[in-house]
Amino acid sequence: MNDRSIRHTLQVFLVALRLGLISFGGPIAHIGYFREEYVARRKWLDDRAYLDVVALCQFLPGPASSQVGIIVGMTRAGLPGGLAAWLGFTLPSAIVLTLFALGVAAWDTTGAGWLQGLKIAAVVVVAQAVWSMGRSFAPDKWRATIAIVAAVAALSFPTAWTQLLIIALAGVIGWIWLKPDPVDGDETALSAGVPRWLAIACLAAFAVLLAALPLLRQVNPAHWLAMFDSFFRSGALVFGGGHVVLPLLQAEVVPPGWVDKESFLTGYGAAQAIPGPLFTFSAYLGAASGPTPNGIAGAAIALAAIFLPAFLLVIGVLPFWDYLRRRIGFRAALLGINAGVVGILLAALYNPVWTSAVRTPMDFALAAAAFALLTLWRAPPWVVVLFCAAGGAGLPWAYEVMGWGWTSYSALP
Repeated sequence: MNDRSIRHTLQVFLVALRLGLISFGGPIAHIGYFREEYVARRKWLDDRAYLDVVALCQFLPGPASSQVGIIVGMTRAGLPGGLAAWLGFTLPSAIVLTLFALGVAAWDTTGAGWLQGLKIAAVVVVAQAVWSMGRSFAPDKWRATIAIVAAVAALSFPTAWTQLLIIALAGVIGWIWLKPDPVDGDETALSAGVPRWLAIACLAAFAVLLAALPLLRQVNPAHWLAMFDSFFRSGALVFGGGHVVLPLLQAEVVPPGWVDKESFLTGYGAAQAIPGPLFTFSAYLGAASGPTPNGIAGAAIALAAIFLPAFLLVIGVLPFWDYLRRRIGFRAALLGINAGVVGILLAALYNPVWTSAVRTPMDFALAAAAFALLTLWRAPPWVVVLFCAAGGAGLPWAYEVMGWGWTSYSALP
């Protein structure tokens, strides 16, 4: 790398780091922050090119906002710029969530009301995501039907493989029956200087890892390998990013006992209160998982594994995007996949999110108030999380005043 490339890479890292410290509100809000910084303020690319980048990342599985940042970094400083953009945007929330996991493990938080509040915050945020995504991705009776059938299937057979089958079948249904809107013929070409040989190598690596990791973990029982496989598949097979990764991660880490259901929801609630990509929730799960590795090593493995598919797919698809986005069948399949994802998220809203957090009328009252704050009053998610944590902290006092007893509440299944 020459001096100019190093300067550009460092610049990308510092700009992305600032965005990682202030970007509250989830993927859609992140895309707004990115446009203001990269297009309006720094003019690293124009509006047309930026919209094409966003469109590409919406079509790929994985964390959409992080992928947008990676591509912008690559257009500015090549492959090192993509890595710098990801590091800057990801590290702040990953570090905070890792420390949170270590703190929760070290402290006795049994019966803590604020933890119950974080679980209720998870209910509210996921409910809002289901509502918003349902309006966008299941707006007609056909896609709404796909979503409902997907939810029923996910609840009836709650395994990670069921979710993969739902996504595959929804894609086939979309390819056969759904009709996407025509595309604009004047799209900006995107390649970021990625040679085709490297793109093909990344796509091959993605396919090999996706197929080989489940087999390797059967041969080698090492926990770190099982973790890498679970988080890699979660990052590779989730369409829609953000909250959609919740059911995939829950199916991977809760049934085998790496993280219990209460700790899972506690971490997910905490993830809503900080800026940056929601996929850094994986750092919390890796740090909290057991038996070993855990702590910082577990967080690093989980974080690298869940974001690796994003890098491989972005680099692999970028040179071929102009061809793919004009294929009617490809876009129709994605319509079905997005509707299936809404159904999977709807199932996750019920189990484990609702069933683990809303156990009494007062829980429901706090959830309803927080939902109104988020949807009607348009409060940012971190404010809603703090509201729920404060409300949860007051639950023990409220139960004692009403004579119900917090100890009895804490013992509810």
